[in-house]
Amino acid sequence: MVKYFVCVGLLKSTWDQVCIAFWQRYPNPYSNHVLTEDIIFREVTPGNCLISRRLLTKTSRAPRWAEKYLPVHMASSAYIIEDSIVDPITRTMTTVSWNISHARLMSVEERCEYRINPENTSWTEIKREAWISSKVYGLSRAIQEFGLARFKTSSTKTMKGFEYVLGKMQGETPSKTLAETATERARETALAAKEKAKDLASQAQKKQYV
Repeated sequence: MVKYFVCVGLLKSTWDQVCIAFWQRYPNPYSNHVLTEDIIFREVTPGNCLISRRLLTKTSRAPRWAEKYLPVHMASSAYIIEDSIVDPITRTMTTVSWNISHARLMSVEERCEYRINPENTSWTEIKREAWISSKVYGLSRAIQEFGLARFKTSSTKTMKGFEYVLGKMQGETPSKTLAETATERARETALAAKEKAKDLASQAQKKQYV
């Protein structure tokens, strides 16, 4: 049994801009888990299509219950192969990626198609599909559910990363990222809690001497 997921996203930038941003996505604040990207193969076909293959290294924390089945280095990182083809004639870019690390535990294949939005030619539509499977007897369903949940979260971050890079390309100053905003709020909350604790401790100490 294979878990299937599909979603369609929209970027309010032209197809050309999105294609350029695709090669400049990393690093960005929403993809800190991507450690390296290396081009293995690249060529331009007689029809002027750009074909590429890349190797991506990502941090990929396995579920706690699965870590005991994996070597230490495999439980915290993953290697991904990504094939892509950019067709300037049809104005489409198609990518297919799959993991080569601990694929027996969980295999994730993703296919994305980037094309001009039919309702607004200045925007780009992204159709994202994923197939998640596992060969672990007795645990395959739980592993697939875990993989599906992780993929959905990753898809949201991918779109945020795209928007961030496109904003920089277009000369906009990106607003604070969600992570930065959350961190600041957490610090403010912690500081307020610390000050309140000091006040309560001070009040309790005064009562002792009254």
